Amino acid sequence: MFEPADNEQRKENINPEQQSSGGYSGDTDRVNGEYHYKNGYTQKIYSDAHYVPENENTVPPRYYTPPEKPAKAPKEKKPHGKWARALCMCLVCALLGGLCGAGVMAGSINGRIAAMEEKLEEQTKESLSVGQTSTTPAPVSTTTTAKPIAAIYDQACSEVVGITTEVTYTNFFGQTSSSAVSGSGFIVSADGYILTNYHVIEYAYKGNYAVTVMLHDGTRYEASIVGVEDCNDIAVLKIDASGLDPVTFGDSDKLSVGDDVYAVGNPLGELEFSMTTGRVSALDRLITTDESAEAINMFQIDAAVNSGNSGGPVYNANGEVVGIVTAKYSETGVEGLGFAIPINDAVKIAEDLINKGYVTGKAYMGVSIDERYNSMYSQYYNMPIGAFIKSVEPGSCADNAGIQSGDIITKLGDVEITGYSDLKQAIKQYSAGDTAEVELYRAGESRTITVTFDEAVPDSANP
Repeated sequence: MFEPADNEQRKENINPEQQSSGGYSGDTDRVNGEYHYKNGYTQKIYSDAHYVPENENTVPPRYYTPPEKPAKAPKEKKPHGKWARALCMCLVCALLGGLCGAGVMAGSINGRIAAMEEKLEEQTKESLSVGQTSTTPAPVSTTTTAKPIAAIYDQACSEVVGITTEVTYTNFFGQTSSSAVSGSGFIVSADGYILTNYHVIEYAYKGNYAVTVMLHDGTRYEASIVGVEDCNDIAVLKIDASGLDPVTFGDSDKLSVGDDVYAVGNPLGELEFSMTTGRVSALDRLITTDESAEAINMFQIDAAVNSGNSGGPVYNANGEVVGIVTAKYSETGVEGLGFAIPINDAVKIAEDLINKGYVTGKAYMGVSIDERYNSMYSQYYNMPIGAFIKSVEPGSCADNAGIQSGDIITKLGDVEITGYSDLKQAIKQYSAGDTAEVELYRAGESRTITVTFDEAVPDSANP
């Protein structure tokens, strides 16, 4: 916030020469999202190319004037003899004869060219009459698969749903209260499967609360939770309905920065079926949300998203869903920073949740980590920093590889391990059946063993 009085005082402290020359420019600094005036002068970096106005020029222009050449004296005519006149007559006759011959030849050539052009014209007419291809280039097609924005919105209204969870809790005074948790989702099958974010129905999933789905026409259904994947913030619901309009999936791997996108959802939980427009701002952002401590790969958009938009679809210009609105940067004064999970990642997870009830192929080691072990403990006991093994699950891949309770894992593959979070994140880079080398510390010495990962199942709470 600027203060005019201070600004005037600063101007008074500047000598008149600086004021007249523009040395004071009212330079500003941005502090905490506001603009502030600061002391000092702004140096001009760019200036006009140097010139002197015509009305200020006092030096007469200098022009280059070539020196005058002296006039040549007329040559004296010399008398010619008879033989010269005879020679001139011969040359004139020869020249006239050549011109006549050239005229005859030119007439013959022009006749031949005219005959050839007539013959070529006849052949061209014949070729066109029998349907042969013309040499004229075909016009470039300007058709596109992009839909009008209004058509995309009309389509989205039959595909997007509102999701509400009524959460009951006990307040500070011991009274029972309830509140609604609202979000968005979209239909992925005609028989009622719906895709959304896990954090939209997290309280209902953990507290066994009812989940209500509302369609654009106002019809409400009670939904069941088919499966969740909290690490990737994905959940699948099911309502007892048929003949619904499912979305069409696009290819999120083909997204480029600058592509037009449209987000449709229920901002603030009460402005149902709102559309916001924008563009893809960046790809492959690793975003950590409040609901998950693990980073999720997302793409960035500048379409406005707010609380209640979570779980809603991001459409491309063709009306295809390419992402799931998941997060926004909520710092005060920051706008246009929304993030969405690529639909290619979400579809595979949704298929596993529908068919298996959990995400298949995830790596599982079978160890329990003591999260109290940190750098203070390692310095006190003179041991390396890492993930301290509290227990090993019997029959797991860790047990089969020889990992024991009390071991400290310091490296998994090429990743240095400094604690529980590092180990959990490193294991996510592998799939069930993959093999990796594990460096660990045991009884005062380091050793390397090989582990072939198991497959994680829903009740596998540890790495």
